Amino acid sequence: MHPHYLREAIATTPRVAVYGTLKQGFNNAYWLNGATLLGSDVTPALTLYDIGPYPGAKWQRSKGVTIEVYQISIDHLAQLDRLEDYRIDAPSEGEYDRQQITTCFGLAWVYLYNPSVTGKTAIYEGGWRMPNISNVQQRR
Repeated sequence: MHPHYLREAIATTPRVAVYGTLKQGFNNAYWLNGATLLGSDVTPALTLYDIGPYPGAKWQRSKGVTIEVYQISIDHLAQLDRLEDYRIDAPSEGEYDRQQITTCFGLAWVYLYNPSVTGKTAIYEGGWRMPNISNVQQRR
């Protein structure tokens, strides 16, 4: 049985918006196997940063970042929380914080990068592209 906070989170917002390695065709897309792709959207609310083998998003206006929105289950949410190092008891201490974002499909969870992005390349428009190297490994 899942913790109460997960049951409440999925009951209020059964969707997730993804912008990096969880998107179709990327190395972590399998984490969303069984989820339903609702479609793509473009949000000006986020700016992406190239962290290296994966991107991070911050609340910062942009020209529009492309996201994919999925209908997810409680199992998906639990797995994504682990993958993204989201900590319900201390959201600002994990690598990512989970917050809600408005999409054309309704509210969705989005994982926002917690560490500093000083010195990282900002992506103000479009989307993140996987580095063109053969030894990029899957996160966690």
